[in-house]
Parts: sequence; C-alpha cells; structure tokens
Amino acid sequence: MRLDKYLKVSRIIKRRTVAKEACEGGRVSINGKTAKPGTDIKEGDIIEISFASKKLKARILSISEHVRKEAAAAMYEILEGEEDKDE
Repeated sequence: MRLDKYLKVSRIIKRRTVAKEACEGGRVSINGKTAKPGTDIKEGDIIEISFASKKLKARILSISEHVRKEAAAAMYEILEGEEDKDE
C-alpha cells in the first residue's frame, strides 16, 4: 500500500492530500529514510512524522484497504510522541 494512503486509512493523518504534502515536504520517513507519497509500506516498518511542533514514531502492525474508524488505531503502535488530533 502507498504510504500516503496508509497514513489516511490508519487516520494518523486525516486527509490524504495532507499526508501527500507531508511526504513531499520531507517530513515523513520509513525506517530512517525520507519517504515519498508512493513508497510501498509493509508490516513492521517504522514511520516517523514531523508535525509542526512534535514528532510521531509508530510501527506498522497491519495493512488494510478499508477499516472502520474505531479499528484504525489497531493498525499501528505508537513508539514515541502522540497523534496530532488537529491534522
């Protein structure tokens, strides 16, 4: 699955366009390497996102094309930081 789509489906970032812009701006990395919006992700990858004033580091636990809002948080495990509820 594409990185920008995963960020939206998992609700780490609420809108796919915002996820794409974050990736294009160099604010998202996978396993320590800067990632583009179309980068393929897999279970076990570590995603790091730099928001305006904080960072989020999470491990991908599962990948699913469609998921209910209540189940979205089960797709990843937060290692550092916290979700940006305003995005």
